[in-house]
Amino acid sequence: MAPGIRKNDIVIVRQGKDKGKTGKVLQIKAETGKAVVERLNYVKEFIKPDRSKNVQGGIMDKEAPIPLSRLMLYCEDCQTGVRPRHKRHEDGTRTRVCPKCDNGLDQAK
Repeated sequence: MAPGIRKNDIVIVRQGKDKGKTGKVLQIKAETGKAVVERLNYVKEFIKPDRSKNVQGGIMDKEAPIPLSRLMLYCEDCQTGVRPRHKRHEDGTRTRVCPKCDNGLDQAK
């Protein structure tokens, strides 16, 4: 499992049909080791019509989970995927930093 990838992180795909594309992590599935990334890995979903639920039916595109081993954190300053390093501050908190440019990868909350 790729350590350091969390929800709302920007990641880049390392291999597969979406190689080189970036997106935001929408959901992490820790039990399967996969993540759902916004606007990546689209698959077709066939929906049956159901009158009781007022569903018309048809073919719909949806995002499928991608294995975490195929993702890397994306550093916007370096414009590349990176393996994050942890930096410990004086107050005891830890933040993730890019090893190449030494900028923080954690978004301001």
